[in-house]
Amino acid sequence: MTGGNKNDKVNMKTLAKELNLSTATISKAMRDSYDISHETKLRVMEAARRLNYVPNAYASSLRKQSSNTIAIIIPEIADSFFSQAINGIESIIAPQKYHALIYLTHDSYEREASMFNDLASGRVDGVIMSVASSTQDTGHIKKLQETGTPIVFFDRVCEDVTADKIITDDYNSAYNAAVHLLLAGCKNISLVTISGYPSILSAREQGYRDALNNNGFTTDDTRVVTCSNKYMGENVNEIKAHLTTVKPDGIIATVEQLATATYLACDELKLQIPGDVKVVCFTNQITAAILNPPLTTVLQPAYDMGKQAAEILFSRLSGRLIESEQELVMPSQLVARASTAS
Repeated sequence: MTGGNKNDKVNMKTLAKELNLSTATISKAMRDSYDISHETKLRVMEAARRLNYVPNAYASSLRKQSSNTIAIIIPEIADSFFSQAINGIESIIAPQKYHALIYLTHDSYEREASMFNDLASGRVDGVIMSVASSTQDTGHIKKLQETGTPIVFFDRVCEDVTADKIITDDYNSAYNAAVHLLLAGCKNISLVTISGYPSILSAREQGYRDALNNNGFTTDDTRVVTCSNKYMGENVNEIKAHLTTVKPDGIIATVEQLATATYLACDELKLQIPGDVKVVCFTNQITAAILNPPLTTVLQPAYDMGKQAAEILFSRLSGRLIESEQELVMPSQLVARASTAS
């Protein structure tokens, strides 16, 4: 391309294609952003002049305005992990005189993508999110990034999106949970999990498998139960079927709702916890200590993860953080209780 045709609409995408740059880089260069080199800014301005690019003054004015609002996008609010994470986020945004819009995807990709279309209008200054389990196409996320809106992921992240990410050490946490059950005398340990969340559940499954393999036990797919992420009754039946056929003496549940399903399945089969089967679950639910018996948990630092995500987002918004995107791994804690007692 050697020049702009006056009948063509020259926009940021045109400039991006001409210069082999992202539209986000073009937008930042036009705004004289601190994190774009002087050389790149000159290239963009020269191409804009050559192609007769005329910026949309109204859209530019909207982008320059601050809404003093951030979006928190999460799969659900009932999960205690997300409730605690929101508290951590609020501890940072409230003193900054910011407001939070909380969006619930209910683990639906379609709902998540629709929310991002709403946010593209400049309604928020930044986004903190945990992706829906069914999200594979990340085009809606990347499109919002192209407007210059910073996004920080926590817990469930998109591997193919370049952004700040706050995660936990899922592999090591599952590995330690399996070793804990082995030390408690278990010899036939099963993993109860759900489909989706590849960024976290695959790591948890691998940690479980490696712990058993490294300690002289074999693992196979018959010891992994994949449940629904929506239907409690269906999950209870799946776990009951597994308990009566495979007969595990230890169970690791990878997400919070499976703790209740496992306890109900054992109760309906008249199996004693921990006498017949020992149970450990990834959960932050505060009722874990008062279940019968009290539940051994892998406790994620939900509050601190939310707090850290908000701190990073504000550092991006203020320009204090200009280096490339980072991934922070925060350790979880195994809290041993009666459900895994020897």
